This record gives sequence, structure tokens and C-alpha cells, in this order.
Amino acid sequence: MRKRVLIPYRHAKKVKAYEDAARAAGMEPQPVLTSGPVSLDGFAGLLLMGGTDVNPRRYGQAPQAEIDRPDDERDEAELELIDHAIDKDVPILAICRGLQILNVYHGGTLIQHLSSVERHSTGGENPALPGHPVTIEPGSLLADIAGTSCWQVNSRHHQAAAEIGAGLRVSARDSEDGTVEALERPDKRFVVAVQWHPEDQVFTDPEQLKLFRRFADAVRFGS
Repeated sequence: MRKRVLIPYRHAKKVKAYEDAARAAGMEPQPVLTSGPVSLDGFAGLLLMGGTDVNPRRYGQAPQAEIDRPDDERDEAELELIDHAIDKDVPILAICRGLQILNVYHGGTLIQHLSSVERHSTGGENPALPGHPVTIEPGSLLADIAGTSCWQVNSRHHQAAAEIGAGLRVSARDSEDGTVEALERPDKRFVVAVQWHPEDQVFTDPEQLKLFRRFADAVRFGS
């Protein structure tokens, strides 16, 4: 029986790629709108999507001109879900915005607008196209998943982690400019966050399916 994984979302048109990737790895995704009641009860994993910027006031900064209009309702819903998952050791796979709000939850901060934004907004009409390489930290869970020290990843973000939150470790960086590309929490069963969009690559790059399969393993063999 496939274990259910919660996908909180704001815009339905963006969910399908995440659902397809989760199913390809053997999970049963359940999207739930962040505008209504949302709970992790009854779910074996939490998959955090990309999306709009986290409100900078949540990490003690005034908003800069380049950021999106804040979505406090979504921020609050996802922070509560992260809190539940961390407390109960429910596996988390966090993607793009997901990495950013995971870092903010742990007390970290964000770069509100990258100076090298063009390098991190690639792919055009094909979101699966690789944008740049990332260097994976030896000894990290991500290194164990990847089985290599370098991955070619797609990229579409203008923000990134700055100060890293307590309990998190950097597990990958952009090979050229050093931008944080992955985080993880070693003291938990599975908390992995990536800044790129592997959900768009799983059917063209088997390497990226490894992330979802390892997430599925953690979900399957959890309590």
C-alpha cells in the first residue's frame, strides 16, 4: 500500500509535476490548499513546493523592492506543518521555496534577491533543462543519495539561504558562485531541501528521481 504524502499548495496548476514525481517514486500524493484547514495527521511525509517568496518580516528584515507580495496565510500554514513534521520526525522533502521556508523555520535568513539572478533563472520554456552544476558536500545525506559529488540541476529562483538555521547543514552549493543549493537536518530521519526543481527532471534525468525514491523509502519505513 502506498503511503500518503501531503503537498500543501496555493495554485493548483503548479501541483501536477510534484504529484507525478511522488507517484513515480511509489508514494500517494495528496495536495491540500493552504487557504483551508491543513494538517499532517494521517500523512507519512511532507512535500513542500516552490512558489512565492517568504515574507521577510518572518526573518527580521524589511521587504526589498524585488520580492513577491507576501502570502502570510501560506507561510503560516507551512510553518505549522514543518513544526509538526519536525516534532514527530515525519520525513520532509522541501523544494525551492520549501528550502527557504525550512531555513526560516529554523531561525535562518534569506538573500532576498540574488546578484547573480540570471544564472539561477534558466530553462525558458523547458523547465527540465539543466542550468548549472552544484557541488555536493562529502558525507552528507545528499551525497549518499546522489552517489557523486556533482549534479547538473535546473534552476529558477531569485532568492537563496543566507544565514543557515540552527540544526541545518549545507549539503550542496552552486559550483561557481557558492549559492546554497541544498540543506538537510542530520539529526532527523529525512529532512532534505533543494533549491532547484527535481520534480521537473525526474522523467528526463534518472539522477533526480533518486531524491524522490529516497524520500519514499523514508516515508515507507517510518512509523
